[in-house]
Amino acid sequence: MLFEVFILFHLYMQGQRVMQTWVPVDKVEMQAYFGLLLLAGVFKSRGENTLSLWGIDGRDLFPAVMSRKRFILISRMLRFDDRETREARFQQDHDKLGPIREVWDIWVSALQRMWAPRSEVCVDEMLIGFRGRCPFMQYMPSKPDRYGLKVWALCECETSYCWNLQFYLGKPSPTAKREEGLGKRVVMELTEGLTGTVTTDNFFYLT
Repeated sequence: MLFEVFILFHLYMQGQRVMQTWVPVDKVEMQAYFGLLLLAGVFKSRGENTLSLWGIDGRDLFPAVMSRKRFILISRMLRFDDRETREARFQQDHDKLGPIREVWDIWVSALQRMWAPRSEVCVDEMLIGFRGRCPFMQYMPSKPDRYGLKVWALCECETSYCWNLQFYLGKPSPTAKREEGLGKRVVMELTEGLTGTVTTDNFFYLT
């Protein structure tokens, strides 16, 4: 419920700023929008042009749920923070993840409520491909995307369920020293409250 109110509020605020003709999104339409995003994943539509989902050879369910114009408009307006208070929040907390911190914490908490990991889990890193403007974007030549956002992930070994996540935000400033014991800190924070066997690679032992 908190997540739904959060999204609806910021869709409304963004729409009011940009377009006087904006029609507010209600709970049902918001659920329909996210349902279409999930359905696109089911159809393995990553990289597919959004317009093609409503094309002649597209999926019949997409235009039956909402118009292509409305879907694109909601995508354009969707924000996870208030732009007018973003700078103030960053200055107060010095949190590089500040613009999406609230919704990120809601998401991670939901992951932990929906599943209880069994005795064996693993901790590793992953790279979310991204080439936009971001203060903690990483370059990792060994990864397929090379550029993106680095995330520490704790997953259950048996089901691969992702139970906990943490962004790597880099050094607090360009002049700051490299953090000692980074790997240990990440493992301890991600596994807090769990018992059992934890598997990692050498990075987490040597850093």
